This record gives sequence, C-alpha cells and structure tokens, in this order.
Amino acid sequence: MNPFRWIALGLRNRLASRRHAPRNIPLRVTNVTRSTLLATSMEVAESSAKRNKGLLGRKCLAPGEGLWIRPCEAVHTFWMRFSIDLIYLDRKNRIRKLVSAVPPWRLSGCLRAHSVLELPSGTIRETRTQLGDTLEFSNAPAPDSAMESSPPPAKSGEEVSL
Repeated sequence: MNPFRWIALGLRNRLASRRHAPRNIPLRVTNVTRSTLLATSMEVAESSAKRNKGLLGRKCLAPGEGLWIRPCEAVHTFWMRFSIDLIYLDRKNRIRKLVSAVPPWRLSGCLRAHSVLELPSGTIRETRTQLGDTLEFSNAPAPDSAMESSPPPAKSGEEVSL
C-alpha cells in the first residue's frame, strides 16, 4: 500500500473515532407503538471495546437497565451469569427480531438488524413489545434534576393543584 494512503487512512480513522466518541449518558427507551417504557437507564456501546465487553462481568441486570449495542447483528451470552431479553432493531429503530430469556452460553443474531438492545429477562413480556414496533431513545433525566423539578410535598390538610 502506498505510504501516503496509509497515513491518510490512519488520520481519517482517528478523526472519525473522535467524531463518534462513545456517550456515557444513560438513555430512556420508549416503545412508541405501545406507549410503554422499556428502560430508564440504557447504556450505549458504540466503541469496539464496549461492544466486545457488553454485559460480561456483571452479576445481574436490574429492571430499567440495559445495553444498546450499535452497530451489531449478533450477540453471545458466553460466560454470562444471567438470562437476558434481546431486541434487534433496524436503522429506523423498528423491531426486526425479539428473543426472550436467552440463557448463558447461547448465540443469537439477525442479519437485518443494525443494533441490539440487551434487557433484563422478562422485559419483552412485561411491556408486550412485538415485531414491527418502533422505539424512541431520549436522554434519561438525572436523579437530581428529577427531584428539583417536582413540587415540594404538601402539608397535611393542604390542597395541591396540578
């Protein structure tokens, strides 16, 4: 390969990785079709290192938590300690495949998918999520800001108007 081309490709890759720096901001995931909340604290795995690690090393996944792996067409649950639900999404965040309660030591994939949500086992059933539903991602409110925006508690015998 031409050395100048090699240098140019290296610079382009370096700049592209800065442009798409992984976010550490948790996301809120809503099923717009069914008006249900899937996750209140979804982590995003966009870097190669985060995608490779995934949920490995965790003892469990609490309700409301999850991991959005993008881009991704297949996952494994080797060396995991708990079952998970998988939701495969296309580029428009429409559900292409659902897999419930995937136990450790399994493989799962969907070639039409662009990304995968890993959620606590039972989330798909509890939210009645189905193929073709559309999901929406938004920034999860910080715990401190949620407290600041709520009105102060009412004193006993006092009316509260909303």
